[in-house]
Amino acid sequence: MTTWVISQLERTLDTGGVVVAHWRATAVDGDFSASSYGTVGFTPDPSSSDWVAYDSITEEIALGWCWADGIDKDAIEASLAAQIEEDKNPTKGSGVPW
Repeated sequence: MTTWVISQLERTLDTGGVVVAHWRATAVDGDFSASSYGTVGFTPDPSSSDWVAYDSITEEIALGWCWADGIDKDAIEASLAAQIEEDKNPTKGSGVPW
């Protein structure tokens, strides 16, 4: 299962328009976990019919913006699952033989 969170929103103070959202996705499978972090930039338009005032933005709304503006939710969740699978059943190693 993957948990998505918005850790920070950056906004303009004059309009309250969100210009950057910082997100994190964390997947957990038993004792194994993997996470991904990123940002998405926006160009807010207060005259838009779908404008949301800063005080009314929920985490669900902000995540929806991220997924609509370039964050491939399914690909990130698949990548996290693959990382966990590699941790559980390693196919690569590192080190030196001495």
